[in-house]
Amino acid sequence: MRPVNLIPPEQRRGEHASLRTGPLVYILIGALALVLAGVTAVVLTGNQIAERKDEVAKLQAEDAVAAARAARLVSYAQFSQLSEERVQTVQSLADSRFDWERVLRELALVLPADVHLTDLNASSGGAGEAAGGEASGLGGGLAGPALSLDGCAKGQRGVAEFVTALKDIDGVTRVGVQSSTLSGEGGESEGSDCGVMPGAATFALLVAFDAAPVPQIEAGGEAAPESATAAAQSASSETSESSSESSGESSEGE
Repeated sequence: MRPVNLIPPEQRRGEHASLRTGPLVYILIGALALVLAGVTAVVLTGNQIAERKDEVAKLQAEDAVAAARAARLVSYAQFSQLSEERVQTVQSLADSRFDWERVLRELALVLPADVHLTDLNASSGGAGEAAGGEASGLGGGLAGPALSLDGCAKGQRGVAEFVTALKDIDGVTRVGVQSSTLSGEGGESEGSDCGVMPGAATFALLVAFDAAPVPQIEAGGEAAPESATAAAQSASSETSESSSESSGESSEGE
């Protein structure tokens, strides 16, 4: 015979007991777990977004502070750049400057007593091109500083001695004779400021300083010559006085 269990199902125990509530409970638990996981993910994502926003705000604040500081320091940067440019300009001018004061001082020392200067002009940076060349007796143009001398000497011998004396000036590379004309003897030199000088010779000389630096070319493409005409004119009287004093001393000695 087949056994029959007469105990009501709700009172049965063991592994053959049927579920009292069915599978709905497990479905609800699974749904609650999914909801909890979703809420947790939303909360974590929101926290990350808030942290990123805080970090962005902090970086923006730091960037604003850095920009303000840079704006305050931009004047110093411009001043530093301007200072460097001026230092370079001054250095360039110093490198290309020619010491005319020294040249005129040495000219006054080597000027013979029987030589009188009537005109003296100095220029640098290719000014010798117009006065240079074959006409100056130098055999070529002048790209460096040049000193032009006009005056009178006691005969051609005096002119030659003066040319030799000019070569003793520091920096002189060449001395050219543009002209040397002997005037009438025993009278005033015609067409000159030499005055009464027996057997006077009127000369025009060009002294070249080829090894000296020349001024740099400006943006316009033209050289900026360092004109020393004014200084030369002011020193011309000094050289004339020096030669006059030397002449007086030599006459007293005689």
